[in-house]
Amino acid sequence: MPGTVNHNTTALAFLGDSVYEVYVRERVMASGETHADNLHKMAVRYVSAEGQAKAVKVLMEGELTEDELTLVKRARNHKASSSKRTKASRKGSDIITDKLATAFEALIGWLYLNEKNDRLEDLILRSFEIIES
Repeated sequence: MPGTVNHNTTALAFLGDSVYEVYVRERVMASGETHADNLHKMAVRYVSAEGQAKAVKVLMEGELTEDELTLVKRARNHKASSSKRTKASRKGSDIITDKLATAFEALIGWLYLNEKNDRLEDLILRSFEIIES
């Protein structure tokens, strides 16, 4: 990926989680809901490992560029620590779902750091469509 910012996929996912969360919160607030508990309940479908895994699986089927797909596969295949496995199990998420969700977040973080803002927004909006379907 010449000319791009490259970081450890776990660090990219750390950042991507925050970036994605802002988009999700903006989306649910646009609904007109004003109670924080209800906003949180609305956001859960988008930020859950299951929702993110669903989105990235569809995106991987031909909607990502070569560089994006390479990054997603690298993040998905990153060996998780045993503490992460325990945390995933406690959240009710299986390891494969958790790895796909991490890959999704890494992609968001990578796009953000590389200032690919149009692509970032396109993929986030597309992920919302996928999750809602």
